[in-house]
Amino acid sequence: MGVSGSGKSTIADHLAVRIGWRYEDGDSFHPASNVSKMHAGQPLTDEDRWPWLRAIAAEIDRTCKASERAVIACSALKRSYRDILVHGRRDVRIVFLDGTRELIASRLIARKNHFMPPELLASQFRTLEPPTADERPIVVTIDRTVDIIVEDIVSQLNLERP
Repeated sequence: MGVSGSGKSTIADHLAVRIGWRYEDGDSFHPASNVSKMHAGQPLTDEDRWPWLRAIAAEIDRTCKASERAVIACSALKRSYRDILVHGRRDVRIVFLDGTRELIASRLIARKNHFMPPELLASQFRTLEPPTADERPIVVTIDRTVDIIVEDIVSQLNLERP
């Protein structure tokens, strides 16, 4: 989890490869109306997000019921959003990709062909509620290489290479 530009897709993809799990990008669960709204530079409202979060939660439920494993990249900026995704499961963990506004802004400016424009970063930081200790988050700083960040996550999750 983290704001746009924090590296969710990249880190989640590399983490999934590293631990041998399936990777899903939470953005693929957005209804077309959300993508259009973001592309137009309009921040999503909570009402926009509920169907998207419920779709991801349903995929988490399906994955767990099938005894599968997955890494899902999702902004999950508010506690209420994470509560929908995790909904009390002890086998679902949140990884918070924590970075400065300046670092993330520089990444967004360099990014091409993405539906989330850099102008929405301020609204993402206004919305962000960093996870609290009772959520058992894995917190990693994003000012390092992808490989180092992934190894930090694996270490905190106590996962070994498959």
